[in-house]
Amino acid sequence: MKLLMHMCCAPCSVYPVEVLKKEGVEIQGLYYNPNIHPKEEFLRRKENVEKFSALKEIPVSYFDDFKQEVWESFKGQEVERCTMCYSIRLDKAAAFARENGYDAFTTSLLVSPYQKHELIKDIGEKAALKHGVSFYYRDFRPGFRQGQQMAKEMGLYRQKFCGCIVSYNESPFTKK
Repeated sequence: MKLLMHMCCAPCSVYPVEVLKKEGVEIQGLYYNPNIHPKEEFLRRKENVEKFSALKEIPVSYFDDFKQEVWESFKGQEVERCTMCYSIRLDKAAAFARENGYDAFTTSLLVSPYQKHELIKDIGEKAALKHGVSFYYRDFRPGFRQGQQMAKEMGLYRQKFCGCIVSYNESPFTKK
């Protein structure tokens, strides 16, 4: 199977990539994260996806879209913001997978116990139907800690907030 993996960041990609590669899945990455802010954070995560993909010899396509104003001006509640965030990225992944001949697409977001897992699954399935490509669903959360430890051993940057400017502003880690 030729699988496109939307990579939200390098640490969250580690465990799913390890598992899928062991199973013989051909993985290619997609870095499309216009939600990540500020710009320095976006670039740092991108650089670490580049580092990880070089270590694991995974080709990755990069999109440098940066839409901070969309998140700063969004007035909805957290679940609405997350729905928008997941939808934008998974729709792009599904369209890219369809246009480039992948059998399916997935996302590294499925590894994080901090993300809204069922919402991601639902949005991924809807994007798959819209674009006529399969969504590869798998609950990678049991391997989250293992993946984080592996990311640490690889020297990958491990962020302390989901990525959007709202979560950045709410994070106690940004106050240090």
